[in-house]
Amino acid sequence: MIVVNISAILVIDLKTDANIIEGVIYMDKQKIIDEIIKLKREKDAIILAHNYQIPEVQEIADVVGDSLALSRAASNVDNKMIVFCGVHFMAESAKILSPDKKVLLPAKDAGCPMADMVTAEKLREYKEKNPDTYIVCYVNSSAAVKAECDICCTSSNALKVVSSVDAEKILFVPDRNLGNYVKNKVKDKQIDLWPGFCITHHRVKESEVIKAKEAHPDALVLVHPECNENVVKMADFVGSTSQIIEFATKSSSKKFIIGTEMGILHQLRKLNPDKRFYLLSPGFICANMKKTGLNDVLNALKYERFEITVPEDIRAKALTSLQRMMDIK
Repeated sequence: MIVVNISAILVIDLKTDANIIEGVIYMDKQKIIDEIIKLKREKDAIILAHNYQIPEVQEIADVVGDSLALSRAASNVDNKMIVFCGVHFMAESAKILSPDKKVLLPAKDAGCPMADMVTAEKLREYKEKNPDTYIVCYVNSSAAVKAECDICCTSSNALKVVSSVDAEKILFVPDRNLGNYVKNKVKDKQIDLWPGFCITHHRVKESEVIKAKEAHPDALVLVHPECNENVVKMADFVGSTSQIIEFATKSSSKKFIIGTEMGILHQLRKLNPDKRFYLLSPGFICANMKKTGLNDVLNALKYERFEITVPEDIRAKALTSLQRMMDIK
């Protein structure tokens, strides 16, 4: 095993040295890929991967996308098994939406610090004190938290979801940055914000945007709404990972400063080989999203390990919140 320093990762060309990103070099990568394909067919499995996964995992996935796209995929699969290459709350959502499927999370300790910033117990305490408040829940949360909420949203549909809510008072959990972005756009509602945040996006500062724009003055700045307000205000475009990819692909511009987790660079470069993409900050690395490697996917399929389960009473309540989101077109 060869461990790669995080600082070194930032200068790696994702298209050619992707297998190094997780900190391990596999001597026979193709053999692992072939075995994954074989087992996937034998076990009637589908592999879903988030845009933040390492490139080689994205390449063996059947569906790659943001949280909304992956939720829709999970709710419509015909396969018996779902191998979810992401973090725990994403695999939980897949299980909520497809309870008859076996859902596997290849990296069992791939969690989300932001999701841990809100608990069902604390949310119930809030609801007792604010019974007239409608709860909008970002999908970056546990099944237990979703079960306490009225409707879910993703970064790609948060504006649409909040605008559709027939209520004046709203609590947005757990991401205060995404919630604040929505609050600044939806003026006819009173929106309270839970004090949670994505540690990867929140730590990026406006000074880094200034520095990046000075280095690449002819590049457009595309950022995720999980960034803090000052960074969002400096962007040319704000959107989810899939929306950023779509914008960059359709844009006539040739250079872009990307303000979200570095995993997105793989799809951006793959779809736009004639364009240049620069990571806004060296801090845009989510350690949890980088925990899943090809070996993990292989072992998940081979041993059917790290299965995700959700108690039925919680699943049923959480499904209501997710389904309300899914029904919004």
